[in-house]
Order: sequence, then C-alpha cells, then structure tokens
Amino acid sequence: MSNWTEHLAAHGARFHVDEATEVEDFGRPLSVADLGAGFVAPVTDQGLIAVAGEEAAKFLHGQLTNDVEHLGGNEARFAGFCTPKGRLQASFLMWRDPDAVYLQLPRAIQAPLQKRLTMFVLRSKAKLRDATAEAPFAAVLGLGGAAAQAALARHVDVLPAAPMSKTDGAFGTVIRLNDAFGAPRYLWLASVEAAVAALPALKETLALGGNQAWRLAAIHAGEPQVGAATQEQFVPQMINLELLGAVNFKKGCYPGQEIVARTKYLGKIKRRAALASIDNAAARPGDEVFSSADPDQPCGMVVNAAPNGLGGADALVEIKLAALDESVHLGSSAGAGVKFLPMPYSLDPVDD
Repeated sequence: MSNWTEHLAAHGARFHVDEATEVEDFGRPLSVADLGAGFVAPVTDQGLIAVAGEEAAKFLHGQLTNDVEHLGGNEARFAGFCTPKGRLQASFLMWRDPDAVYLQLPRAIQAPLQKRLTMFVLRSKAKLRDATAEAPFAAVLGLGGAAAQAALARHVDVLPAAPMSKTDGAFGTVIRLNDAFGAPRYLWLASVEAAVAALPALKETLALGGNQAWRLAAIHAGEPQVGAATQEQFVPQMINLELLGAVNFKKGCYPGQEIVARTKYLGKIKRRAALASIDNAAARPGDEVFSSADPDQPCGMVVNAAPNGLGGADALVEIKLAALDESVHLGSSAGAGVKFLPMPYSLDPVDD
C-alpha cells in the first residue's frame, strides 16, 4: 500500500477485501445531492501510462482513435484503443507535457494493456512506462459540485478555464473534465505531500468521498470508461465516444478504423450509452439488461455503475435506442428496474 493509500486508510477510507488498492468510500456512498453541493474524492483505482520519446505522439496517433500529434499542452482529450474489429480494449483520458504523453485508464487493466501497446512500438522511438506512482502523479483527487472551484482555487494558482483543458505548475496538474451537476469538475494530480497537505482544508467545505463518488460524477457527466468486464464489447459510438470528442474521423489509420468509420457513414447508429438509475446498488459493469418487450435476449449492458447513496445505483447503460421507451430490467426481464434519465448531451450524431 502506498503512502497515499496509507494516509487515506488512516482517515477512514474503506477498502474492498478483494481489491486492496481500491478506496470505495469513507463510511457511506455520496449521493447526487452531495456531489452537486461539492465533493472531493481521492481516486485510487486509476493507473497512468507515460509514453515518452521523440516519436511518442506519432506512435500513439497510429494506435488510438483520436488525434495525438496535434494534442496541445494545455488540453486533455479522450481516446480509445480498439481491436482490428473495432471493439474497444480500453478508453483513456489523455494529455501531454514536454516529457511524455499520458494515458489514464483503470488500474485493473493497465498492465496487460501497456504490454499490448508496447508490442506495436517496433522501431518507433517511443517507450511506455507505468507512471502511476511517480511523484508528480502519485496522489489523485477528483473534485466537483458547486463549492469545488472556490475550494480548489485556494491550493492551485491557475485553474483550467474550460472543459477538457489543463494547467500545470508547482501544484501539479489539474484537468478540467466535462461539467456535472451544473458545475466544473476537476482531476488534480499531485505529489502525495501536496495532496496530504490540502485534503484537510478541502474536506472542511466539501463532502469527502472515494472512487464511488468520482465514478458517480463521471456517470452523470456521461463519460464512460472501459474496464475489465467490458473490454471488446463496444464499438466507440456505442458508448458515445465520438460525442465526447474521442474519435477523430479525419486522422490516419489505426486498429479498427475501418469498422469505426463504417459505423459512422453507413446507416443510423442504433445503440448508445444512456444514463440510468437502477433499483439495485450491486449493479456492475458487464451486467446485461433486458426489455420486457423481448425478454429472451439482452438489449444492452452496463458500462459503468456506482451506488447512488439512495439504495440503488446510477449507471451508464449501452442499449438499443429502441428499448429506451420500454420496460427495462437488470439481469433478466424480472430483475431490478432500470429507469432512464436525461443525458447531459444529445445522443444525435455529430457532424465532422
């Protein structure tokens, strides 16, 4: 256990027995109301791959769904890594500094994914390494809600002004993600010392959560993440990645590019990820959902889920668009009810 997780455990963080590195919460799951008012959440289930070398961006540009070569130093982007059949093996939050391009993804799939990407380096002047525990990134805090911006500004000199932008400084790296609950949402990567020093003041004005809170906020922002249970299940458009700017249709080839392009240009998209509330707090990624109109086969799959503090779970559910108006249930047509909620963005295809 790192110094960061040891510090969190000393302050009441609860750890899963089967996932000792995962901080779930600090005694109770936060609710949407808690998040909307303002929260701070130590994030411990995410890993970080650094890709360095003079051809790092060029190498990744040929592997990922998004443009890496033109990624600016003050911005962040989402991206996917597909099989040759266009199915997502991983989705990333991506940014760069003068030293490397960084890919954040679930820690549970980082090692095999990093190994697989390394196989394609060949003669490229690029090298991948695990940067999760490196000093500038060793502590990760997620913040959001109405009170978060003012609270974070007391510790960070310059906050990113717009969604999907970032700032760097002695404080570390702050990435502003897409807003949730009508307020900015930030990911702060810092040294353990900086995070330990800031956390007591932050939790004076913000609700303290863990991975549950951060996942719940991402779900309500409509930002999916591919994990161990959902690898190779989705073409990027099925979980809205192109709506989040994670797919560049004008860049060069990458694994699965032909399938991804065909999905866009040949016919209407029939499946999307939708925001839902499920009457079962144990809903997990990879769980199938069923419509009462066609109970014998699944109409969708849970992409991400988190307890919502009200006895159930909120989730992003990949589903046939035709089933959104039907009676949908978790696990079987007799399972827990799945109620669909308004998404924070339109599910209509975007123009180039």
